[in-house]
Amino acid sequence: QVAVALKEGRVTPTELCQRCLSLIKSTKFLNAYITVAEETALKQAEASEERYKKGQPLGVLDGIPIAVKDNFNTAGIETTCASNMLRGYISPYNATVVQKLLDQGAVLLGKTNLDEFAMGSGSTDGVFGPVRNPWSYSRQYKEKSVPKSHSEDKEPDWVITGGSSGGSAAAVSSFTCFAALGSDTGGSTRNPAAHCGVVGLKPTYGLISRHGLIPLVNSMDVPGILTRCVDDAAVVLGSLAGHDPKDSTTIQDNFKPFELPNLTDVSKLSIGIPKEYHAPGLSSEILTIWSKAADLFQNAGAKVVEVSLPHTRYSIVCYHVLCTAEVASNMARFDGLEYGHRSNMNESTESMYAATRREGFNDVVRGRILSGNYFLLKQNYEKYFIKAQKVRRLIANDFVKVFRSGVDVLLTPTTLSDAAPYMEFIKEDNRTRSAQDDILTQAANMAGLPAINVPTALSERGLPVGLQFIGRSFQEKQLLTVAKWFEKQVQFPMIQLEEVKRHDHGVFQHQKSASFS
Repeated sequence: QVAVALKEGRVTPTELCQRCLSLIKSTKFLNAYITVAEETALKQAEASEERYKKGQPLGVLDGIPIAVKDNFNTAGIETTCASNMLRGYISPYNATVVQKLLDQGAVLLGKTNLDEFAMGSGSTDGVFGPVRNPWSYSRQYKEKSVPKSHSEDKEPDWVITGGSSGGSAAAVSSFTCFAALGSDTGGSTRNPAAHCGVVGLKPTYGLISRHGLIPLVNSMDVPGILTRCVDDAAVVLGSLAGHDPKDSTTIQDNFKPFELPNLTDVSKLSIGIPKEYHAPGLSSEILTIWSKAADLFQNAGAKVVEVSLPHTRYSIVCYHVLCTAEVASNMARFDGLEYGHRSNMNESTESMYAATRREGFNDVVRGRILSGNYFLLKQNYEKYFIKAQKVRRLIANDFVKVFRSGVDVLLTPTTLSDAAPYMEFIKEDNRTRSAQDDILTQAANMAGLPAINVPTALSERGLPVGLQFIGRSFQEKQLLTVAKWFEKQVQFPMIQLEEVKRHDHGVFQHQKSASFS
């Protein structure tokens, strides 16, 4: 809609950019952005305006404000990974996905907050502090939340965004940008999308270039796309997908961008419901929403079948071994010599290495490095790493068998429950939380399959609940078409952001954020 408005001249790219920048300022308390590139964004918007005046826009994304997770390299704009290790680091080049968006004329507003080095599922562990879920300040949540104290001024407890791409999800959810990039290693795009009521797409591994995405787990990382509707995700995917000579894991074939058809007849569809996703800890509320969604397909004429992915129960343990092993390898590059933080300890090279890594990484990152190196020790390599690789193959084969049986798309929950209040969330350590929160999402990464979160309903607490669709490898068009049909049926309500009142700490002044109801 906004692309049409730009084309028809009802709004200019500069006006749109200024509107988004002022919203970023008025929702600063959400802590969604680490860096706001105001000057650069306005220059890009002006250039876009010139192109529109000449009637030569670069594409659908020309003039559209976007945000990028702060683990993608951006030339001239700081890239921190929310870590002291990279604070102040400015990359000499753009990640391929960032470059592709800029080549299409998109306006880069800034870099969004995350868990340090994308290790976490709450966006609470970065050095710049936790991200607040915009739904904490929505009319829907406030009406359902009874403050613990009877005082009128007491705000209901604010809830987390999920992670690790929480900043990007919050940015899209609070209307400060129209699309954002996240990364997805075990669910880091879909999890916050579910908690923030937005669409989160993890494409097939190899469809989008990872060049310039600071790696966590090379064999599972995929750039993710966060938007407010499925059609937008398809548009962004069309701009990003395809071969990149700088990333040998990308597909060789040319990718043709597609427009999503309006599905009217679902009778030819077969929807699989994996019984193993009825996982321990799944809230009864989410189970009900999942069942209703299956009924929705069945009543519309689709074939809904229960399927089995028998190795799912081993997947989270397998994921932990492989993830930490690759993390240990990837984090070795941060040694204080070439870029990033460097300790003043100068007794010896070894002591400088050790001090740099102690000062630069938080406990979560150091813990994962330690676990990974343990699994990679000579005496443990066969026992853990090789065995996990074999189990990963079995998990991938489970999906292959199910799709060969005639199932088109799998329907599962994205998260075990709605977003947890921050004070509840931090009671458990990062590792326990990640193991719980990734349980429904990481198998798609292990198998390299495309998956999407579609916001489905509001919980009893007035918070978003999303469901996940998992598709066949490189069949994004089919997956997104089904997701679009479902999105149309459920009619997920729009967030109603009210005036943001003064917080308990009195840190924030009265700030008004537009109500987009």
